[in-house]
Amino acid sequence: MLLAVAAAAGLTWWLGFYVIVRDPRERGPRRAGLGLLAYGLALAVGQVRAVLEDAGAEASGEAPVGALTGIEGVLAGAEGVLIHLPVLLWTGAVLTLVPGSERLDRAWSRGVVPVTLVALAWLVLSGQGAEADVAVRAVTGVLLLAPLAGVLVLLVRARPPRIGPLAAVATLFFGLGAALLVFPLPGPAGLLAVLAIDVDMALLGVAIAMSSAFQAGEALWRDMLRSLLGAAVVAGATGGQVALAIVLGEPTPALAALLFGVVAVAVAAQTLAGPVHRALDRIAFPGDPEIRRERAELRDSSEALPRREQGPPPLDEAEFTRLTRRALAGYGDLGKLAASPLANLPVIDERITGDSPLERAAELRRLLLESIQRLKPRDGESGTSEEWRFYNVLYFPYVRGLRPYRRGAVRDGLTPEDRRAFDWFLREVPERTLYNWQNAAAKLVADDLRTGNRQ
Repeated sequence: MLLAVAAAAGLTWWLGFYVIVRDPRERGPRRAGLGLLAYGLALAVGQVRAVLEDAGAEASGEAPVGALTGIEGVLAGAEGVLIHLPVLLWTGAVLTLVPGSERLDRAWSRGVVPVTLVALAWLVLSGQGAEADVAVRAVTGVLLLAPLAGVLVLLVRARPPRIGPLAAVATLFFGLGAALLVFPLPGPAGLLAVLAIDVDMALLGVAIAMSSAFQAGEALWRDMLRSLLGAAVVAGATGGQVALAIVLGEPTPALAALLFGVVAVAVAAQTLAGPVHRALDRIAFPGDPEIRRERAELRDSSEALPRREQGPPPLDEAEFTRLTRRALAGYGDLGKLAASPLANLPVIDERITGDSPLERAAELRRLLLESIQRLKPRDGESGTSEEWRFYNVLYFPYVRGLRPYRRGAVRDGLTPEDRRAFDWFLREVPERTLYNWQNAAAKLVADDLRTGNRQ
């Protein structure tokens, strides 16, 4: 059973890392990925604790028993938090799939999250198995399951495209399984229930990845299969050696912890290869930003190839506008632009000499800049009047990289033009208004790209 749980934990960690890395800027994938990572860690802690209990039983009457019992208590508390935490995170992740749920999302993050975390701490501190724990578990269960049930109702009503049925069914079974976490079953039946919940979480993770890929207009299955194969090979080659030592000997607590640790590191190193390489480049080439930039572009282009849909982009107005909005948001990321369906526009075929993904991405960026420039009024170099708003909300945040609403943002080092725009955003443009204006401006850019009116 130890090896089976290690394989399940490795798969859970891979999916968690994959969902986060695929779209780290979005709240839904981040919450879903963190939920998967927490659940995989709960599986690992539970198995290490089980091995410790077996070791404690064998060492009954000897001096190390007290030490083992203390460690078991710490692990039991950690497992209690980790195994419930995914329910909270998945409520927030599924909430992002419901259109128009911004206010509910704020209520969840500012109200439900802190209250539920306090309840989880109360559950852990109250101990395990005492009579008073029934009331504590009941309160915790209501705080965890009631929001999840409410989000499920909203999801069924909203019916988000493509992933709605899968997300609803997975959420339903996950909620039913999560009820067993509040009042867990003893022995092997409890472990099987925990593994069954892991399957539901995997389905939810796939639904979140499908939603992210659909919103970006990217392919999913080729990229997901390639990532899974890479993680499985590396984890099998490294963790398999520890598994062999366990099979040939006895499953000691040290070997159990080593097995899960090796699998976690192997999966993380493979799935997070891009961010890891960027961090290493910053350390190895601190004084050469050009090398770091070129290496990052080559990696981004390589990672984008499996995600790139073949053929021309859809010409449906709403779909094309949505893809244009995503491309504008990824203006500074050649990897995102290389994976965008807009990189297959016929006008790009006419303007490039080869078929390099980086060349297509760079040309798409030029097309977007040309369309943004056509929004610029002709009376002056810059301005903040009404007629300048669509140009300003695309040019300065995306082309110039201004982030005036980011915490800690400062005006130091900005050009006079950027400083004026920075102050205008903070003084006259609420963040929600900026978002609405960007949507309207993206519609104009999309119309320009679709009609092909190049001057």
